[in-house]
Amino acid sequence: MAHGKAGSGADTLPLFPSQDLVQDGAAAAALGTGRLPSYIKDHRMRLRQRFRDGGSAAMPDYELLELVLFRALPRQDVKPLAHELLKQFGDFARVISARPERLAQVKGVGEALITDLKVLEAAAQRMARARVMQRQVISSWDALLDYCHTAMAHRSTEHFRVLFLDRKNCLIADEEQARGTVDHVPVYPREVAKRALDLNASALILVHNHPSGDPTPSASDIDMTQRINQALTPLGITLHDHLIIGSNAELSFRSEGLLP
Repeated sequence: MAHGKAGSGADTLPLFPSQDLVQDGAAAAALGTGRLPSYIKDHRMRLRQRFRDGGSAAMPDYELLELVLFRALPRQDVKPLAHELLKQFGDFARVISARPERLAQVKGVGEALITDLKVLEAAAQRMARARVMQRQVISSWDALLDYCHTAMAHRSTEHFRVLFLDRKNCLIADEEQARGTVDHVPVYPREVAKRALDLNASALILVHNHPSGDPTPSASDIDMTQRINQALTPLGITLHDHLIIGSNAELSFRSEGLLP
């Protein structure tokens, strides 16, 4: 007599199914009625409580990402998707800053989730930007670097932005001037100088990112910086610095002696 089987054949199920099968069956039944399975509901409650008690420092990336996914995907277990997103993009910051078209290629990611991730990215950038706008750059240099990293460090293509300063070295405008490829971005010195005049800026800081993660300047980076400086000098506008943002570090042209 066979033990542990009902009937015969490859398609028969065990008399005592695994806990995974029990949970999957419970989930399917609950979802069929529009209810969240109790074990998923309890898991979400525990994650939210741990976040309230300890903040983001108490949570690994995949759990913090789960908290974000809960809103867009209220009726499913989001842990597998959180792991898949981290596998695809590397870390939490890279997930929320990934391009929408790349996110859409991941199975299970729809428009609602993409929108939530982009709102989160915009909120992070706006909060970081608020710490430096209308403030003297010298006294808020660390905050400025934090903002530049938040806005640019995890981009998959090069972005070039200009920070415009007034006579007191307070940041009066921050504008993205161009976007490029993985290793090049077109920049036009006359356009940079013209915009500085439009804003009545007295000084500039150039910022661009290196998607490779290495902030070491290329020969074209150095040449472009020199040409912009040459365009600004006759106008009495100072080029304070050019920052290259890598994934975990930045390089300052001023500190490296690459600006006169």
